[in-house]
Amino acid sequence: MTSQERNKRERFISRRKFWMEAGMGIGGLALLDLLSQDGLLAAECSETAPLGTNPLTPKAPHFKPRAKAMISLFMSGGVSHIDTFQYKPALAKFNRMPMDNMGEIKVRQGYPGPLMQSPFSFKQYGKSGAWVSDIFPNIAGIVDDLAFVHSCQGISNDHVISHYEWNTGSIQMGFPSVGAWVTYGLGSQNQNLPGFVVILDRKGGPYAGPPNWQAGFLPAAYQGTVFRSKGDPILDLSAPGDYMTPEQQRARLDQMNLLNQNFSEKHPGMSDLSARIASYELAYRMQSSVPEVVDFAKETAETQALYGLDLPHCREFGRQLLAARRMVERGVRFIQIQHGGGGAGAWDAHSGLKANHEGLARAVDQPIGGLLTDLHRRGLLDETLVVFATEFGRTPGTQGSDGRDHHIFGFSVWMAGGGLRQGIVHGATDEIGFHATENRHYVTDIHATILHQLGLDSRRLEIPGRKRLDIDHGQPIRELIG
Repeated sequence: MTSQERNKRERFISRRKFWMEAGMGIGGLALLDLLSQDGLLAAECSETAPLGTNPLTPKAPHFKPRAKAMISLFMSGGVSHIDTFQYKPALAKFNRMPMDNMGEIKVRQGYPGPLMQSPFSFKQYGKSGAWVSDIFPNIAGIVDDLAFVHSCQGISNDHVISHYEWNTGSIQMGFPSVGAWVTYGLGSQNQNLPGFVVILDRKGGPYAGPPNWQAGFLPAAYQGTVFRSKGDPILDLSAPGDYMTPEQQRARLDQMNLLNQNFSEKHPGMSDLSARIASYELAYRMQSSVPEVVDFAKETAETQALYGLDLPHCREFGRQLLAARRMVERGVRFIQIQHGGGGAGAWDAHSGLKANHEGLARAVDQPIGGLLTDLHRRGLLDETLVVFATEFGRTPGTQGSDGRDHHIFGFSVWMAGGGLRQGIVHGATDEIGFHATENRHYVTDIHATILHQLGLDSRRLEIPGRKRLDIDHGQPIRELIG
């Protein structure tokens, strides 16, 4: 072999070798974020971190926090603000009139049709007088625990891009999710569970997929760990009892750690193997802790009924929320719950809005009311921030005869607990719910509020030489902060 041929072979690897090494890396990434107090992760998590540095060691917040944990209730597909939490009687007055003089009109699937009144009735509830439609009777009963923001705005009306926007603060792929920033800033409170958990809908995740809970340019240890809402929460986590004893499994891990230590000493800049072996260590401990957290046998019948586990139409989402409460009790820092997964998102009511929103609201209303009631009575609500969000609203005009298109110019999000003021209605849209007119807020304001309540300042969550949380960090919404 000539020297030229040898240099060429050194520069290029075979296809077989590439896929082998890529597969090994993907396998490790799946559990990198599960590392806890054992101090087993090597330099993968920092270019300068010594072997044994644990990225999820608990860290001090920037200032005194009001909340210790966060539960995100994300309704995928685009919940209609004017059919749920914003009462617009002008839509009934001008029903079926054309949408003229509305300024900029940007929809996803063509020019909107005439205005359409809501098919649902609205009432005011609680001391706050918040309006809620009749499809959310349980949420209506707890409005004085909520802080509504009726003036949210977005940039993109595309499902995928707007999911990135609302979960990462950027319309581009590759940026850290809010959950990743939180665990990056605060670390983990539990040695045996992930710091950041994602619970998917039984039908799957959103169109946008893993970038909604990824770590982006942060170390992979901070990405979300996906729990399935049905069956084994994490695939292939069960102990291999049918062919390996616990002692044999422990010995195997010890041997891998020894080999890994030798490898790391010889190749200090190549830490993929160290990271992967460390993830196996935590997975070993999770074999008992994860099944326990989703085992509801010790929950009373009354508690299970509170979440709707006895009702077929809301049992699935109720199980997701009961699992979230149990995770909060066990120190999980950030829980991201997905409802309406699969395809564009179940809430995407381009047609048949009445049947669509009625059915989906029926599936989530009682579990959400149960979650907030349960957190409150256990003394957990004040230290647990709960956020109900969606990627955008729906147009006041029709699509077809009975649907609504995507709408980014004004829609609703609500928050509860976590030291926020209660019974607040903040911001507003115009008389037909088209444009946000008072106290407009982009998603980074929501993110800044979340981080503030957890004791974090986005501008101090900095990767030297890299982009921070986002160019526009947003501002905490002071009117909501107690």
